[in-house]
Amino acid sequence: MSDNTARKVTTPVFRGSFVNLFEAKPGPDGKNPKFGLTMLFDAEAQKTPQFKAMQALAVAAAREKFGDKIKADGKGWFHGLRGPIRDGAEKSDLEGYEGCVFAAATTKQQPGVVDAKVQRIIDPAAAYSGAYYRATVTAYAYEQAGNKGVAFGLQNVQKVREGERMAGRVEAEKDFEEVDTSAFTEGDKDFMA
Repeated sequence: MSDNTARKVTTPVFRGSFVNLFEAKPGPDGKNPKFGLTMLFDAEAQKTPQFKAMQALAVAAAREKFGDKIKADGKGWFHGLRGPIRDGAEKSDLEGYEGCVFAAATTKQQPGVVDAKVQRIIDPAAAYSGAYYRATVTAYAYEQAGNKGVAFGLQNVQKVREGERMAGRVEAEKDFEEVDTSAFTEGDKDFMA
């Protein structure tokens, strides 16, 4: 990136999903443990200068690595290159993603985590999915195993306010309908167990 382009930006406030800031977890291959979270940005957050700075950071990382090899897609990104910011509709089955865009940010080193008063958070239970945060992120381009794209690197996190906890799955009330148990007979006890 050129010297006049920021290499680290502060995000707008987002709702955190899959928040993992105190214990590194292995990736899908069972290797390369990382800390991280998924940032859910609502329509208001997407209008902020901070969000625009994140987008510019990602574009700069793509151009730095791939140069003239990439061509603009006319929608603010590049053909054949996976972008770090995705439409929440892709994960509409997960709580909180509908109507948002999302971006993951990860790091191999534990990020610093502070509260709204910039006091260090040391209790892992205080940083949970569903609370609201800001983060400092970098962007980097990658090309491995046939995949090319840009991702966000997580630097530090600030929890700015509480939020309704997210379980990361569909609520049980949405999976089932009410069952009339008065019609069950003695032979149905196995079903009821």
